Amino acid sequence: MPTLLIADDHPLFREALRATLARLLPDVVVHEAEHVEGLYALVEAYPDADLLLLDLSMPGGSGFDPLARLRTRHPQLPVAVVSAHEDVQSMRRAMDHGAFGFIPKSSDVATLAAALQCILDGEPWFPPAAMQGAATSEEEQRIAARIGELTPQQAKVLQMVAAGRLNKQIAHELGISEATIKAHMTAILRKLGASNRTQAVAIVNRLGLR
Repeated sequence: MPTLLIADDHPLFREALRATLARLLPDVVVHEAEHVEGLYALVEAYPDADLLLLDLSMPGGSGFDPLARLRTRHPQLPVAVVSAHEDVQSMRRAMDHGAFGFIPKSSDVATLAAALQCILDGEPWFPPAAMQGAATSEEEQRIAARIGELTPQQAKVLQMVAAGRLNKQIAHELGISEATIKAHMTAILRKLGASNRTQAVAIVNRLGLR
């Protein structure tokens, strides 16, 4: 039976997706996450899922950062973006970062069902307007590749740094030593090609929604 993953922090939208999927695939098994940390754990638990439906705006994430990491670390998992960011550039960036589809959250039930059916049949689905967006820059794609090299723990530390937390605060929240946080930061800076925390945050922010 098909296994699908839904990553979205809005319970009502997750419910709408579940209902639509149940009509399309009566025997579907759905697993859900409501924040980025839960998303990464979900994908580790179900790496061979048939499809992940990913919201771009979830707690603990920064725009296209989770998509970039998943495409690098789990290239076998098809990812379709579902987003309230419906401008053509967001659609094009999702496409260029390896999404298999892009479904605007404003889509009516018929469009949502048609898009999901197309994607489940193995065909990418994007709104026609997606091709009108400018191609994502090579620099942004290089940044995405670098971020994809971070381990889940390193990604979590980087997001907390980007939120303004100090090493002592991060260590306390994660239940590890400050020395371990410093070791993570050294690895993060090396992988991102950054010389300090400020540069690292600026780099990850390049994948934010604009």
